[in-house]
Amino acid sequence: QVHLAESGGRLAQPGDSLTLSCRISGRTFIVDTMAWFRQAPGKEREFLAALTWDTSNTTHADSVKGRFFISRDDAQNTVLLQMNSLKPEDTAVYYCAAKAWVVTTTDVEYDYWGQGTQVTVSS
Repeated sequence: QVHLAESGGRLAQPGDSLTLSCRISGRTFIVDTMAWFRQAPGKEREFLAALTWDTSNTTHADSVKGRFFISRDDAQNTVLLQMNSLKPEDTAVYYCAAKAWVVTTTDVEYDYWGQGTQVTVSS
């Protein structure tokens, strides 16, 4: 089993920067890809970014490219999501996810999920 635990969500103001963390534990050797998704009220879950564990290659959704950045902190066994220039429309529950094999942007193909962390952007 793989366990994921997100943290870092909070109330932020428009224009703020915020970094979310996802700590991975358990059978981490089976994980090839880590990703971040978000789900706003009344909307479907949206892919944001993914990272290939062995190469650290990254993929970012066009909707957040240039504002959001996925990275890893090996010392903490953590995947980060740096979010800049936050907008009210970034308000959502943010989830990290993990899977074996190749990167995909489709949420149903991810096997492991964290509990989510709430990000609210409001003045």
